[in-house]
Amino acid sequence: MIERQIIRVKQVMNTNFELMDGLATVGEGLQTMKTTNARALIINKRHDDDAYGIVLLSDIAKDVIAENRSPKRVSLYEVMSKPVIWVEPELDIRYCARLFDNFGLAIAPVLEQGTVIGVVSYHEIVLNGLVELE
Repeated sequence: MIERQIIRVKQVMNTNFELMDGLATVGEGLQTMKTTNARALIINKRHDDDAYGIVLLSDIAKDVIAENRSPKRVSLYEVMSKPVIWVEPELDIRYCARLFDNFGLAIAPVLEQGTVIGVVSYHEIVLNGLVELE
């Protein structure tokens, strides 16, 4: 019998993410994404009982560009998705891929003890996860 190798989210996650305040403008967020090459902006909690949010380029395209709004006049909190679905670092990437499929996700923050430690997307799951399996 072949033993199945388990690859965990923490092994493939990307630690290149930006944590920003929701009051920052979309323009500031775009500049941050451009200079750091981040794929997503994680919007920080305002207090301990709050939830994290997330802003993707698709959110900006739909809510700013398509609506002909100025990125300098729109705050990140206006275009973010919140609460964000997140994953644990110990989760098997197979279950992470199923979670993404079930909920229509492409990227999710990775939380450990309530703190964001990275992000994981199909990109990391497929490119890094399958390399680990071979």
